[in-house]
Amino acid sequence: MSRRIKINASRMQTRDDIHDYMEDIFDFQDYYGRNLDALYDRLQEVTDDIDLVFTHDAIAGILDVPYAYRTLMVLGKACDENPHLHILFRP
Repeated sequence: MSRRIKINASRMQTRDDIHDYMEDIFDFQDYYGRNLDALYDRLQEVTDDIDLVFTHDAIAGILDVPYAYRTLMVLGKACDENPHLHILFRP
């Protein structure tokens, strides 16, 4: 069974906030470089099934923050390449 995480855009307002949030979501225990390349690399190591749930409001909030938008693109790319990660869109 997949772990389902509803993305909270209010936790994605600054670069530091975003990386803190990613550490929380994915439970990065080891060193994490706190940049988008490091995030992508760590996402390739995920072996548990995780569904990332985005609502319309979350997407709207992310689109207002350029670094959050780039993070969303990294999450999407990682989901394309790691069969354990999934993005779901919900109203």
